[in-house]
Formats: sequence, structure tokens, C-alpha cells
Amino acid sequence: MNTNKWALSEIVLMGLFSALTVVGTSIRVPLPALIGNPFFHFGLPILCLAVLTLGFVKGSLAGGIGFAIFDVLNGFAAEAPYFVLESFVVGGALALAYIQFKRFKDKAWFIPMIMVFAAIAKIAMTFLKNLVVSLFMGTTLGVATAASVSALYITVINAIAAVIIVTMLYKPVSSLTNKMLKK
Repeated sequence: MNTNKWALSEIVLMGLFSALTVVGTSIRVPLPALIGNPFFHFGLPILCLAVLTLGFVKGSLAGGIGFAIFDVLNGFAAEAPYFVLESFVVGGALALAYIQFKRFKDKAWFIPMIMVFAAIAKIAMTFLKNLVVSLFMGTTLGVATAASVSALYITVINAIAAVIIVTMLYKPVSSLTNKMLKK
């Protein structure tokens, strides 16, 4: 769909992906860290599936809204704007990788490869967020860096899981959304 108007089916899919992001993020396993309350969850794969099926803007917006709703409902309202921004950064990295490597779309390694770019963006954003939070708490740059790195293992676990989950689910989800969008 190359028009500027959003079709009703696209809006419905955006709502569905937003709801799935809330549910996927709600299925969580808390993990210990020096900064924040991190947990393993399924929100990142849903965001990535939304971007791959709806495109950068619509998919990132759907995922960002889902993360924001989750944050507001679970006591993390102050972090909601950050996760909307992060959705667009991760979605942008994924969309850019998709465009750059589109000629390999029929290869089995295409989705895992472009998902690595999304994973790197997620890890970088989490590191920067944790670094800034630590610096605002009054720590020195060295301590803030060490604390941020120590909390990254959770994001790395989430990112690896997202690569695997999206690789497994991309074809069936893409097929279903394409039918709904009549592509």
C-alpha cells in the first residue's frame, strides 16, 4: 500500500500487534540486575513481527503503543516515552537492514540476519538508557558503565530469543497478515 491513507485492515492489525505486545510483555520472568527491574518477555519479537509485516512506521507505532500501555498498567509510566522511542529505533534498524539486504529475501538466513541488527539496536538502546539513569543517580562514568554492562545480560537473552522467535514465526504471521491486507 503506497498511499498516505491507512486502510482499516492496517489499523486493525496495528491494534492487534499493540495488544499482542502488551500480552507478550506481560508474560515475564524477573531477573536480577543492578539497575531497574528487568525481566525476560516476549514483547520484542512481537514488535519485530509488526515492523516486518506492517512496515517501519505502522509496526513501530503499534509496538510502541503496546509497550506504553504495558508500562502504564504495570507501574512503569515514567518509562513509557522511552519505550516508544526505543520501538522506533529498533524498528528503524530492522527496516533499514531489511531494505539493505532485500535481495536475499528468499534465503533461509535472511530473517535471522536482519534480526541481528534489531538485536544490536535493542542492546545499544538499553545500554545507553541504563548509563544515563546511572549518571542521573549520581554515579561516576566508570561505575555507571560497569552497572549498565552488568545489566545487559537480560537484554541479550531477550534479543537472542527475539531472533529465534521471529525466525520461526515470520512466514506464518506474514502469510496471515498479507491475506488480511490482500497483498
